[in-house]
Amino acid sequence: MESPGVDTSQTRIIKVEQCDEGKRLDVYLSWQLALSRSRVQKLITGNLVLINREHARVSRKVKEGDILSVTVPAPERDLVLPEDIPLDILYEDDDIIAVNKPRGLVVHPACGNRSGTLVNALLDHSDKLSTIGGKERPGIVHRLDKNTSGVILVAKTDIAHMTLARDLRRRMVEKIYLAIVAGVPDEREGHIDAAVGRHPIHRKKMAVLKEGKTRAALTYYETLREFRGYALLRVQPITGRTHQIRVHLKHIGHPIIGDNVYGPRGGKSFGMTGQALHAFSLAFTHPTTGEHMYIEAPIPEDMCSVLMKLDSGGIR
Repeated sequence: MESPGVDTSQTRIIKVEQCDEGKRLDVYLSWQLALSRSRVQKLITGNLVLINREHARVSRKVKEGDILSVTVPAPERDLVLPEDIPLDILYEDDDIIAVNKPRGLVVHPACGNRSGTLVNALLDHSDKLSTIGGKERPGIVHRLDKNTSGVILVAKTDIAHMTLARDLRRRMVEKIYLAIVAGVPDEREGHIDAAVGRHPIHRKKMAVLKEGKTRAALTYYETLREFRGYALLRVQPITGRTHQIRVHLKHIGHPIIGDNVYGPRGGKSFGMTGQALHAFSLAFTHPTTGEHMYIEAPIPEDMCSVLMKLDSGGIR
């Protein structure tokens, strides 16, 4: 298959809306383009970003009506190679791909995971992926944790990528998860409104924090099934913070079973190789046609097995 690495640089024109006035240029573009702030800052300092046809500083505040011209160089993908890894394609057209990611599959290459990722599989599957995410994240609009299974969206074009990123930022994409947790919540339905930030000691973990550098986080949940000492929850994250669902459920005393990071020490995993958390469905507007889309990923076998045992009372 021909490598998509031959793509040329593309320039995008963005008009600042009133609701975004006063934001720092690097912060604004990071949200608009779904890029890291460090990458956006390199674009700005490299004179690849113009505001009203003039070069700008990273810290400049954008104003309503500003016209931004952003040139994003095509990623050099030769370091991320296509690999023949089976993909469970839930939906695909000329603009997007919806994949049912299995538990244990890393989404994109990073330190320690240069191969065997979803991106490696996508490069083998398609010669058309958006370039906005750079050489290590072609097509990737949002992520799932390594040990979270379920539906994930991939953009094949830059326009689709920008549109989906915008809709995610504006909370116009409905994400529903299923989680098997320890204990049964007192309230059948509820919400968790608690800011999340980097753990002050264990920097690879997130935590609910009352002070320090945090970001607001909101999660709704509903108990679908009750078992002896466990429950199946329908979970809807309104915000999209790192490890949000796992941290929030731990915060209310109902950690996800199998979670070796946020679960209790010595807690039962029931044979799970990771947390019993599944991205069950996505509802969104198609970035090109405007059609309402709804995509489901079937519950994986390992979670079904646990639910069957719980239902039969076979687990104590």
